[in-house]
Amino acid sequence: MPMGAVRAVVSLARLAVGRARGAVARRAFEREQALRPAVLAGTFRVAVHFPDAPVNLYQLRQWYSPLQALHARLPVVLLVRQGTTARTVAAESGLPVRLARSVAQVEELLTDHPVRVVLYVNQNVRNFSVLRYRDPAHVFVSHGESDKDYMASNQAKAYDRVLVAGDAARVRLAALAEYDVAARTVPIGRPQVDAPPPGPGLAPTTRRTVLYAPTWEGDRPSMAYGSLASHGPALLDALLADPTVRVVVRPHPRSGTSDPATRTALRQLRRRVRSAARRDPGAGHLWDTRTSFGWHLAACDACVTDISAVAYDWLATGKPLVLTRPAAPEAIVDPAGLPGALPLLAAADAHLVLGRLADAAAPQAAAVRARLVAHHYGDMAPGASLTRFLDAVTALVAQRDERAAALGSGDGPA
Repeated sequence: MPMGAVRAVVSLARLAVGRARGAVARRAFEREQALRPAVLAGTFRVAVHFPDAPVNLYQLRQWYSPLQALHARLPVVLLVRQGTTARTVAAESGLPVRLARSVAQVEELLTDHPVRVVLYVNQNVRNFSVLRYRDPAHVFVSHGESDKDYMASNQAKAYDRVLVAGDAARVRLAALAEYDVAARTVPIGRPQVDAPPPGPGLAPTTRRTVLYAPTWEGDRPSMAYGSLASHGPALLDALLADPTVRVVVRPHPRSGTSDPATRTALRQLRRRVRSAARRDPGAGHLWDTRTSFGWHLAACDACVTDISAVAYDWLATGKPLVLTRPAAPEAIVDPAGLPGALPLLAAADAHLVLGRLADAAAPQAAAVRARLVAHHYGDMAPGASLTRFLDAVTALVAQRDERAAALGSGDGPA
């Protein structure tokens, strides 16, 4: 059988297995939902649209804690489009979940509940089927601040509002043609900093805990920011060889999904970290793929990462940060953003990472980061970001309530 035919058969088999698993998960979700207390019609005011498979749940998980705080003010529902995802989210989010596999089911939810705001954490093409409805405000919240090309996408124009981290994001979006940044964006900082997820509880140590958090390889050349294959081996060898360092490695959940070399590097680096942990159990080295990102911000002392949302989350801590330079020449690096303000660690210099961390701990480097925090996030006093997020959504709900009352359009989706 020709190789092309073999690939086609394998692809069809995977599709069939995926559909079967989805059907099983959907039925299980429906059984589990039937055991929960019924939610009366007219309850939900805010919906979060998430159409993706479980592989992309990292985008939603980081919003669980802020959404729980919002739910205490305004009833929130997670509007999920796939059965396997719905079951997982219902088990872990602590929030109401509705499975809407079709647009008709989306419309049923919007008919039964006065949803005034729909939040979107990514740019999935299925968002477009929900954007058709005129009554709710459609609000893009993304899944982290960064200088990736994704963050200045023309797709931002599709939404009524974009909740951005701060001035840096507004500068990025101002480059879009015919886009009113002042009217369409609302700065909220980074609410996740005020509501971090639980972590594994690292043992007390006299070592400095260094986080290496590489992003994934991307799905196209312009987004190839990941350092696992290019920097990872030399970088980790240097960190693991230092007896004063505890290493925590937290790769992006999608690492290795698009590139065989990255997939191989992921396996090899995992073996190195686990081998080092077995040789010296007291070191406390950790390969972390089981938790949601966020607890690392308080638990670790310094960070090495790529051009990604992790860099910006870490920036808000004020602690030493080393940023890698993408090895892929096609990767878009914004000189006006964070990559232009911090020294970048090239792949050829990855073995020098300890020296770069020492440089990042110097007072002058800390002063640079403080200015960057103000530019990217604004007020980062404890609780300030979460309050801005809650107030922004509450205000949008109130505005849409007023609009619905004026138009008399509160009885169904439009």
